[in-house]
Amino acid sequence: MPKGSFFLLGPRATGKSTWIEQNFPDATTYDLLNSKDFLRFTRDPSVLFQETEFLPETSWVVIDEIQKVPALLDEVHRLIEKRKLRFVLSGSSARKLRHGGSNLLAGRAAIKQFFPLTSAEMNFDFDPESIFQYGSLPLSVTGDDPEEYLSAYADAYLREEIQAEALTRNIGGFSRFLEIAARQNAQLTNLSGISRDAAVPRQTVANYFEILNDTLLGHWLTPWKLKRATKQVAHSKFYLFDCGIARALSGRLPYPPTQEEKGALLETFILNEVRAFFAYNNIRYPLHFWRNYDGTEVDLLCETRNGFTAIEIKASESWERRYSRGLVRIQNELSPANAVLHGVYCGSRPAKLGSVHVHPVMDFLKKLWAGEIFE
Repeated sequence: MPKGSFFLLGPRATGKSTWIEQNFPDATTYDLLNSKDFLRFTRDPSVLFQETEFLPETSWVVIDEIQKVPALLDEVHRLIEKRKLRFVLSGSSARKLRHGGSNLLAGRAAIKQFFPLTSAEMNFDFDPESIFQYGSLPLSVTGDDPEEYLSAYADAYLREEIQAEALTRNIGGFSRFLEIAARQNAQLTNLSGISRDAAVPRQTVANYFEILNDTLLGHWLTPWKLKRATKQVAHSKFYLFDCGIARALSGRLPYPPTQEEKGALLETFILNEVRAFFAYNNIRYPLHFWRNYDGTEVDLLCETRNGFTAIEIKASESWERRYSRGLVRIQNELSPANAVLHGVYCGSRPAKLGSVHVHPVMDFLKKLWAGEIFE
């Protein structure tokens, strides 16, 4: 739990407000989705300073959906400095905060990320097939009709996050882009190809990806560059933040995931679990993938203080030796003593194949959250 002011940034419906209510029940709270609060602060942000004047030093103040009135950050800055108040500033988009010149309070508030339910939060008691199909947003996991919920979420994202915030005027072009980008989730991103298929300019596609990144709907995974001059793939991969959202945006919700889909969905699930584990444990190692032009690849590569951790992910019920090819290749590139190799698959038995530790999905997740994968 942070001791000082912090931003809590995460996609909509991941449970930020519920978490805040549980952990800051006595805080003075403002919800900028409430039109009354929104209009008051839009007209005069200094109202915040006036209304918190009576609070003792170090009191907590919550402002939900802070990105709706970025000008409030000047008042927050003043209150932190003058009155030593502490703030929880939650939001589902960093775009207006960053583009508004606020610089996220110039380091006076930590930045914390929030994710859908993790495997640890579900006590590892779930069916991975259900996560592939519907993701792990709280209402997808606990609701009666996850398909209807995810369809409504995808529609609300277009209407509320994009159109209402005027992030783009071409909603039709953005909608076409979203479907194509979702279908290419976890693949090498070719901006020119997406531009052609969505019938929008290439630079517009780049801007659309920036919107997805800033509104926390997805993130880039960049390629690892070996020091020596070998031919390697230069394109990044884009991953959506949740498997269910990826399927909703791609129009695939009514259908069971195909085997081809499962590969990308399992990668998405594992990557987001690793990202959540890093964020919740204040681990700041950058994550990459590695791929050579001959097709040899590693899905996740991370340099830790003890060396490298490489992970290959396969949505197969049996682990074939050829799946280890990229892991062995990257180990040879990095030196055998400097890399720990892991395989993740949908089978039921762990194994050790040479230097590769092969884990069933659930075993890997338990080891991840126990701190045994990235040591």
